[in-house]
Amino acid sequence: MADERGGRGRPRGRRPAGEDTRATLLAAARVEFTERGFDSATVRAIAQRAGVDPAMVNHWFGGKDGLFVAAMEIPVDPGRIVHRILDGDPERSAEWILRTFLSAWDADGGGALTALLRSVASHEGAARMMRELIGRVIFGRVVSSVAPDQLELRASLCGTQIAGLAMIRYVIRLEPLASADHNTVVTAIAPTLQRYLTGVL
Repeated sequence: MADERGGRGRPRGRRPAGEDTRATLLAAARVEFTERGFDSATVRAIAQRAGVDPAMVNHWFGGKDGLFVAAMEIPVDPGRIVHRILDGDPERSAEWILRTFLSAWDADGGGALTALLRSVASHEGAARMMRELIGRVIFGRVVSSVAPDQLELRASLCGTQIAGLAMIRYVIRLEPLASADHNTVVTAIAPTLQRYLTGVL
């Protein structure tokens, strides 16, 4: 029997044992999401680029949303944020969101988000990813769970606080905000973020 790998390119279906299917899917997803955006990138196209069965996306990530979160290395799980908000006091949502992000970011100096922020001005793919990250994946879901109206506007306004905080604290490193403790940051920013989430605009 001829070796199915010999001279025929990558075989279809599941990858051979020993290959890191999850990592390959993440790499393929980053390319597809950057080139096509969240809405146009399909699970089938990502799986085809990775050389795996599309079912592997659900197996490893639970679907396209989960794959996006993992591929963009978002430091928090938007679904977890939504569940926590719904289980708690909606009027304290901003405080919990800020503490969640600050804890995640401080653990790795801002992580992949800082690289994305550095790229948005010169790379349209990065800018598109940031728009979708803020407007759809993170705050689109959060706002739709608590806000009374104007969901898209509220998601955008929330994005100004989170993206702005990340830019100043981890990219520009403007003091004293760059080294301020979490309580100081939350006390200063949470009231504005909370108004964007649930208050009168």
